[in-house]
Amino acid sequence: MEIDLDREYSRIRLLCSIIVVVKTRIAIISPYAKTIASFRGHLIKELVAHGCNVFVLAPDYDDFTLEQVRSLGADPITYKLDRTTLNIFKNFASFFEVRRLLLRLKPDVVFGYNHKPVMLAAMAGRSSGGKRLIGMIEGLGFAFTPSSEQLLKRKVAKFMLVGAYRIALPRLDYVILLNSDDMKDLSRLGLLNKDKALVLGGIGLDLDEWAFLPAHLEPITFTMVGRLIKEKGVLEFVKASMLVKEKYPETRFMLLGGEDRGPSAVSRYDLERWVAEGWIEWPGRVDNIKDYLSRTSVFVLPSYREGIPRSTQEAMALGRPIITTNVPGCRETVEEGFNGFLVPPKDPNALAEAMIRLIENPSLIVEMGVNSRKLAEERYDIKKTDAILIKLLLGVD
Repeated sequence: MEIDLDREYSRIRLLCSIIVVVKTRIAIISPYAKTIASFRGHLIKELVAHGCNVFVLAPDYDDFTLEQVRSLGADPITYKLDRTTLNIFKNFASFFEVRRLLLRLKPDVVFGYNHKPVMLAAMAGRSSGGKRLIGMIEGLGFAFTPSSEQLLKRKVAKFMLVGAYRIALPRLDYVILLNSDDMKDLSRLGLLNKDKALVLGGIGLDLDEWAFLPAHLEPITFTMVGRLIKEKGVLEFVKASMLVKEKYPETRFMLLGGEDRGPSAVSRYDLERWVAEGWIEWPGRVDNIKDYLSRTSVFVLPSYREGIPRSTQEAMALGRPIITTNVPGCRETVEEGFNGFLVPPKDPNALAEAMIRLIENPSLIVEMGVNSRKLAEERYDIKKTDAILIKLLLGVD
């Protein structure tokens, strides 16, 4: 099932405003502490405003993120999680710890997002007596991403993920996905009951915070934001920069993201070499992403697969054209020729051609940027998407 946000928004807000919530206890299981405030802050504040007691479980709290969650009105709780391990003993240890915490917290609702928290919500939530269990899969990730890198590990990861989902997903009251391709893939594997699943279409943004900015045209700058791994299309972005700079050497290319430790991470040696040779600028991981996007002409994400990327939503809200790949999770952010271009994955030549088309037609940058903002307002308003989530969490019909 797919959601029409505009049609549902007013009805859901009305229902949620009149529902009597007698201190509903909600446990949110997160894979990262550092993104809770930015990715889930609006939802948490809305749940607290509805009279809920909210507990946020995360594996890597520090003093700063603990205070961030408390300032939202929620209680932060630490648990242990190795997000990437395939070690069954470590995964069972996480299960038993979360189950112990949930038995103590006695939540009415358990909401997990990302692969392992979804499984923990299903398994630990059910065995600890949770009354309503919701999981949100924000992309099928490493196991479902086509790549020749780490092929055996991908096959093992997919086998284990499918097996775990086969056990976990039927225990959930609802499964939320961000794009229809993920829905089709999981349905084809027999892992989803479509009557208990929906496509949200993106977690959304505060569009007042991410307000439209005028086009940046001097110099024309292409920016990519993401984990510095090969599956995000980093190599294609750099190769495209080489092709473009042969013809338009004044063009800037910014790559934003910190070093990664995953099996397909781009090496620091390569990053520094590309900078030294003048192909890209690499400031590393930055917290002031909006400042960089304000100096961006076109946002680029040549990824091999996504959920619905937050970075692209941010760029669209600020009014930036998008060049991305015609793959699940990316294609949903572009209407071809309206707010950007779709290119084949793993094709730096096609990527460079799309870039050159915009360089040679700067009026398109202005026009497509305005259109990106229009699409963001239609599809990625967090007030609308969080109203849908609150409806599901509180069981409002």
